[in-house]
Parts: sequence; structure tokens; C-alpha cells
Amino acid sequence: MTAPQIITFGCRLNAYESEAIRARAAEAGLDNAVIVNTCAVTAEAVRQSRQAIRRMRRESPNARIIVTGCAAQTEPETYAAMAEVDSVLGNREKLETASYADFGVTGAERVRVNDIMSVRETASQLVDSFEGRARAFLQVQNGCDHRCTFCIIPYGRGNSRSVPMGSVIEEARRLTDSGFPEIVLTGVDMTAYGADLPGAPTLGQLVRKLLKLVPELKRLRLSSIDSIEADGDLMHAIAEEERLMPHFHLSAQSGDDMILKRMKRRHSRADTIRFCEDVRRLRPGAAFGADLIVGFPTETEPMFENSLALIEEAGLSYTHVFPYSARKGTPAARMPQLQRDVIKERAARLRLKGATQLDRHLRSLIGSEQQLLIEKDGFGRTQCFAQADIAGAPASIVRARVTAVVGARLRVDQPA
Repeated sequence: MTAPQIITFGCRLNAYESEAIRARAAEAGLDNAVIVNTCAVTAEAVRQSRQAIRRMRRESPNARIIVTGCAAQTEPETYAAMAEVDSVLGNREKLETASYADFGVTGAERVRVNDIMSVRETASQLVDSFEGRARAFLQVQNGCDHRCTFCIIPYGRGNSRSVPMGSVIEEARRLTDSGFPEIVLTGVDMTAYGADLPGAPTLGQLVRKLLKLVPELKRLRLSSIDSIEADGDLMHAIAEEERLMPHFHLSAQSGDDMILKRMKRRHSRADTIRFCEDVRRLRPGAAFGADLIVGFPTETEPMFENSLALIEEAGLSYTHVFPYSARKGTPAARMPQLQRDVIKERAARLRLKGATQLDRHLRSLIGSEQQLLIEKDGFGRTQCFAQADIAGAPASIVRARVTAVVGARLRVDQPA
């Protein structure tokens, strides 16, 4: 029996769910298959997934090709129209063992995509292994109740729903017992965690309780958060919990207030800067990343320059730059669009600014002693997420002094 090959596009939550898919497919006894877990955040992500499907059909002409994920949920007809595709599964169906168990003589219907808005719960997937990783992802939330004008994701993920706190802690224990020294909490709108649960616990309360009840866990990291929704308990955890890693990736999207308003975001430019300043006071040495969209409809050059300036003013070391991509069915797709060459040029400038800021951050670490998690022999990450060249056994945590910066990585004294 040949285990299915899984190709993952998109976010950390998708990476987590790909491991759940691997487990569910194994339970079903599925073999000789390629499962493509798609992303819908940009048109480019959809294009890349279709390209990968065609390539896999050429490379594996006899394999079943199953397409799932957010793009399969939002536009199943796109993949159903591809001759290379054997089955299209929605985001709910991809996490069910039965979806991979009925490829017999009769077969199931080729497209199984339900109404994602009808899903009311997010179950813990009990993923116990992550291939080739020293860090494990743990899903605590799914979906989003907000309707940003550029975003198709709520239509792929549904409304916000949280994994009960007890289930999260149970899975964190399992992952820690399986040897993972670091866990990354993931979700679509993670700072919305708990609003749908009895008693409405917050993300901060979850973090504090998890660290208290799983004392063996060495490092806890958060994936993308909405800084305007950071609760008091989360700020206390940032200040007091050394095992909560001092790296925070923000869903900033723009540094211009008018664009933020047209995006229907809930924060201002000043809110992003204030959050970074507050965290630095609580946790000196913290590092920040941000998602930034460039070329949103109606964005003028001065508006773009506000985003450019935000990188330095907020002290963003890790920038994920997304050239704006109109998604059918979203309000922004009906707004006046910018020319693609303008968007491309601005994206290049924003990435260059981000690279300059990252270099500045890395050079500020020269001479300091850092605690590194070795993810594979020759590569590790500091607590603030900086990459480093370091030899050692995967999943081990070592201390080493930073001696230089080479490219976008730290050079460190190799520990004895």
C-alpha cells in the first residue's frame, strides 16, 4: 500500500489540516492517491493549485487525484471541470474518514461540498504527528464572522467556531508527549476564540490555562492574530509567560486609514503601532510580523507610502506581502481596480523595505545569546522566529551566541 501524497497550499491551518487528512486517509485505507489541499486567498493560489494538479496527473497517471481545501469549497466547479480531477471535497468533508473510504467500483459522487455556513462546530482533529517538523500546529478556531471587503475566506471556512478548551489542552498534552517541544496555535480569526463557547473564554485565557496545565510544553507560539482583539489575559500572558514565544504576526493588511476603512477592517494605523509599542514594553526583544496587501482598489501612491512607512514605525521584522487579487463575489472586486504593473511595482518596493527591516532586526541580535529550536540538522529558529544555521538533533533546544548575519539567517557559535 502506498500512502497518499498530500500537496498543501496556503496557511498554517491548512498545514495542520493536511496532517489530519493524512490520518483520515490512512484510517480509510486509501492508497495510490494525491490529495491537493488548496488555498483561495488569491487568484494566484488557485492558479498554482491547478498547475500542480496537471503536473501530478502527468507524473502519476494512475493515481486518484482528490482536490479539497478553501478553493475547492468556494469554487468547486473550477476543479470539477478539470479532467485530471477524480474527486472534489469541501472543507468539512476533507476531515471525515468516510470521504476517503468510498472509492470502490460504484464510487461516491464526484463533488461533495456542503454549505460551509451550516457548520456550527469545529472538532479537535487529534493530530499526533507532523512529518519532518519539530513544531506542531494545533487548531483552536476556524471560520470568521467578519466580512472584510477583499476576503473570500469566510465563504471557504464558514462562521467563527472554537475548539473547546479541554480538547485543546488534551491535544497539547498528546503532542508534547509525542516529543514536540513547540506548539503553534492556529486559526482563521484566532483572537475571536471562545466567543461561541459556554462562558465565552478568550484566547488569552486559553493560553494561560494551556501553559499552566501542560507544564512539559517548552514553547508555545501564536500564528496570525488581530491585534485590536487582543484581550487583557493575552497581554498578561505576553508579559509573564516566558514559554509564550515573543513573536507576533499581525493581520495588519494596510498602513493607511482610508484603505483600512474601505477594507472594512476594525483597526486603524495607530492601533497597529500602539499594539507593537505596548508589547515591547511588556516583552523587550519581541519581534513582529504582518500581512500587508498592496494595490487594494483606490490605493493612491500616498496611501501606499503609509503602508511602506508602517513597517519601520511599527518595527515589523517579518512582512508577508500580498499583491491585491480580486476575488469574485467580494465587494472589493466591484471597486475601481489598479493596473497590475502598478501593483507589482509597489509589491516589490514593500518587500524590499521588509527585507531591509528584517536585516536590521537580525543585526541587532549579533552578540546576544539566543535559545534555538533545531527544526532539522543545520537549521533552527530563535524564540523571536529568526532563522539560524545551526547543527544538531531535530527537536532539541540549545543556547548559542549570535556571531553574524548571512543573508536572512543568523550565524551562531555551534554549541558543544
